[in-house]
Amino acid sequence: MVAEQEQSHRKTRIVSVVAATTISLACGTNYAYSAWAPQFAEKLQLSATQSNIIGTAANIGMYASGIPMGMITDRKSPRLAALIGMVALGIGYYPIHLAYDGGAGSMNVALIAFFSFLSGVGSCAAFQGALKTATLNWPTHRGTATAFPLAAFGLSAFFYTVIAGIAFPGNTSGLLLLLSFATSGVVLVALPFLVVVDHVAGTGYKTVPTSERSRRDSNLLHRTRSNGSKYTSSSSAEPEPNSSQQDDDTDESSSLMSGPGDVVDDTEDAKSTHHSHYLDVTGLALLRHVEFWQLWILMGLLTGVGLMTINNIGHDVQALWNHYDDSADKDFVAHRQLVHVSVISVCSFLGRLASGVGSDLIVKKLQMSRFWCCAVSACIFMLAQVCAIRIENPNLLWAVSGLSGLAYGVLFGVFPALVVDAFGPAGFAVNWGFMTLAPVVSGNIYNLFYGAVYDAHSEVQPGGERSCNDGLSCYRTAYYVTFVSSVLGILACLWGIRHEHVLKKRLEGEHDGHRDA
Repeated sequence: MVAEQEQSHRKTRIVSVVAATTISLACGTNYAYSAWAPQFAEKLQLSATQSNIIGTAANIGMYASGIPMGMITDRKSPRLAALIGMVALGIGYYPIHLAYDGGAGSMNVALIAFFSFLSGVGSCAAFQGALKTATLNWPTHRGTATAFPLAAFGLSAFFYTVIAGIAFPGNTSGLLLLLSFATSGVVLVALPFLVVVDHVAGTGYKTVPTSERSRRDSNLLHRTRSNGSKYTSSSSAEPEPNSSQQDDDTDESSSLMSGPGDVVDDTEDAKSTHHSHYLDVTGLALLRHVEFWQLWILMGLLTGVGLMTINNIGHDVQALWNHYDDSADKDFVAHRQLVHVSVISVCSFLGRLASGVGSDLIVKKLQMSRFWCCAVSACIFMLAQVCAIRIENPNLLWAVSGLSGLAYGVLFGVFPALVVDAFGPAGFAVNWGFMTLAPVVSGNIYNLFYGAVYDAHSEVQPGGERSCNDGLSCYRTAYYVTFVSSVLGILACLWGIRHEHVLKKRLEGEHDGHRDA
């Protein structure tokens, strides 16, 4: 009976990860902005700065809503957050589709930016629900479990632009219509299967402590339950099965409450060094910890670099092709824009998947810090900025889009696990919301700076649309700034690695002291 129940729970957890991954596939469509932004700006006669305001509004919606959506996810349910996301995605994209069909003057920039903001809010809400579900259901394999929804998020732009390219070739209106209905529709279909198994109150699950550390964690769990927390740990339906089952149960419980996603058993308790820095710190209490500022600064430095290219690769393509081959028609340039959006999306997908799974291996097998994944991301970003500053041939621009997507994917593949490592899983959604305020600041600054640089080299055509024919000069100055940001990101990663090493030595010393006592 116990085995059957365990098997049933495992199947439900697997299905929930599939549902979370499916929902995430609808949440990364803001990164497809470059696929339709130049055509949208041309038809509505918008400047590059105005176009970047619209794109930045989506980023702000995605990242600034992290805290309120996180509170709903943590305190209510992941499914409610996903439901809110479904509604906001539809309400956000459809008016933008109508504005494009209406042409210049049909809707002012502020209103378009507002609907773009709503599409970002919808992406954030649905993604929060998906990621939280994966985090809770697989506490001892967080890096791997979250890698799948994170990877799907990165693949989202590619998924929808390819479908639009087949169903509506060269039709920006069709792409916007697809984004309006397909994103919310995918969330609606997957929503019933988004179930949290390990943290449903009243399951009657119980963990039997088998070590001193496990007893401490069990006592903490008991106090948490006594204080009315909705989150409870579970792994077995039997209070006292065989001894090996007890060990497995305890590992899952202790990892959920205080571990980084690695399995810790009694035999490795003494030498395990990758514990959460603090137990379930959340909200404004984060601001008192240096680990929060390490992660927040690092995220701001690197996401700003990635967002500038993600939002403006379409303008890069347009500028280089206008200068390189003035015979290239608009349909050809639009197709090249779609190609680069797809390259960014696919490379982001690969980076997220590799980083999420790889970070677990780094922790479990090599006993190293996950920050090394961030260091890899920062180095790839730096290389991408060098390419962006030097490449003048548009046929080679894939190096910029590919490296940028890969670096962005590696960064986001590991970052949720870093946050859980530092502050525990119970308040993860709110904590992630605090972290995603960093891209609001850096992404806004870098995107608007890019728009100002591009506009300074642009000319207004007789029809009212703007274009820049100066090639690399149209935007190169902006990439000097992001190059510096990526170098600072490398230094921030080294700072994090050093701090974690110092903390590990301190914990080892405290552990040895308690053992001797």
